[in-house]
Amino acid sequence: MAALVALGGVVIGWLALRFVRRIGNGGRRGGIVALAVGLTGGLNGAVNLAVADGGLGTGNGVFGGAVALVLGLVGAALGGLALTRSHRTEPSG
Repeated sequence: MAALVALGGVVIGWLALRFVRRIGNGGRRGGIVALAVGLTGGLNGAVNLAVADGGLGTGNGVFGGAVALVLGLVGAALGGLALTRSHRTEPSG
């Protein structure tokens, strides 16, 4: 489940980054959502890895936790990049 949340963060971050100039708010809202969802999924994956007993193939979700951690970091990075780019497109004044 954590991997799905983190994957949602990646998708939202990618969309926010792609449409940063087309969206009326400059992609800021999508970037914030992607950052929050990515960090949530990554944190859940890290907790899953910390409490899992055994290794890969034991059924404890070690692989899913690792995937969630990586996808969460990617989603947070995409959200942060979208936020950075949205600040550049805002009109000054």
